Amino acid sequence: MKILQICYKPPLPAKDGGAMGMNGVTQGLLNIGEQVKVLTFFSNKHPFSKQDMPQTYIDRTEIEAVYVDLSIHPVDAFVCWLTGESYHAKRFVSNAMAKKLTSILKEDPNYDVVQMESIFLSPYINIVRKYSKAKIVLHAPNVEHIIWQRIAAATKNIFKKSYLKHLALTLRVFELDNINRYDAIYTATTNDADYFIKNGCRKPCIAVSIGLPYPDYVRDVLPVSNSLFHIGSMDYVPNRQGVEWFLKSVWQSVISLSPNATLHLAGRNMPQWMLDYKAPNVEIMGEVADSTLFMQRYAIMIVPLLSGSGVRIKIIEAMAMGKVVIATGIAAEGIPYTDNVNIIIADTAEEFASAVRKCLSDIEFCRSVGQEAKKLFSQTYNEDTIARELVALYKKA
Repeated sequence: MKILQICYKPPLPAKDGGAMGMNGVTQGLLNIGEQVKVLTFFSNKHPFSKQDMPQTYIDRTEIEAVYVDLSIHPVDAFVCWLTGESYHAKRFVSNAMAKKLTSILKEDPNYDVVQMESIFLSPYINIVRKYSKAKIVLHAPNVEHIIWQRIAAATKNIFKKSYLKHLALTLRVFELDNINRYDAIYTATTNDADYFIKNGCRKPCIAVSIGLPYPDYVRDVLPVSNSLFHIGSMDYVPNRQGVEWFLKSVWQSVISLSPNATLHLAGRNMPQWMLDYKAPNVEIMGEVADSTLFMQRYAIMIVPLLSGSGVRIKIIEAMAMGKVVIATGIAAEGIPYTDNVNIIIADTAEEFASAVRKCLSDIEFCRSVGQEAKKLFSQTYNEDTIARELVALYKKA
């Protein structure tokens, strides 16, 4: 099959979960013999750099990129507030992308599938319909408005809460208005697929796991004992909220009974308050050059998300390494886990502190959870197997 994959940001270098998920789709499809061309947006926040991509990837995908300004513009945001449009989606409307997509489809109208990697790319459906007979498939890694509903619920400032509720409402309308314009939809979790179906989706809509390459993580790195870590983009609001909650509500309880414990925080775009944060045994590292090496260096991953939707790919990556992961139920959504077997679920400050203390004091328990996590990865997240599921969905659409 010939597939045009349209990405909302560059899939390489795969520095975050979103990029890893999109790249997993590309690589899996290529591995099983399908043809994939990649067209992507890039922005100041997510730059496009061909020199950071393998030449074989460039040759096989013929990747092209279009710049879009995704910075927040107060006037545009206010206009969307007045008109009821989704400001999230409006930022992706680009004449340059419309021209590039039109050019690609005019040059080769014989694509079998156009896969859009975000609901925010829905404004380009009409162009695909006009210049191609391809089936249009939506990859919805999240139900986007649910993220913003949860962020609003966790926000204390009443004015900010009101605005976030408005963003969530307009985004909900946008999502549900567009889902039936696609020929098929696949989500990262069964909950997300069920949500779309219960809210009016009449097209094939299924959950498909994230596909990732089986990692070769064998390095001479012995994890620091008694160490915890978190890594994630800190311009992603749920990550920022979750880490702030952990520092304020959990960490003091941990070190009061485990004074040798250390916490290591890494991620792009750390807010200044976090870079300035001082607390016993806490290291704020900002963006690290090698996220894999960072994750290997420390023992226990914490993922204290209070909001969000879809699957947290960093959890899956940690499982592949055999790490023990302590996460909230929201953070672990979409992962077919068994609590206290291949992951540890903790939803309150007390549960989180208790789980950390158990892991710090019981090395055998940690080893067992890590090994079971690694087994879950190998059984569930093979990118070639996932690609075959996608091809079956394409044929059904």
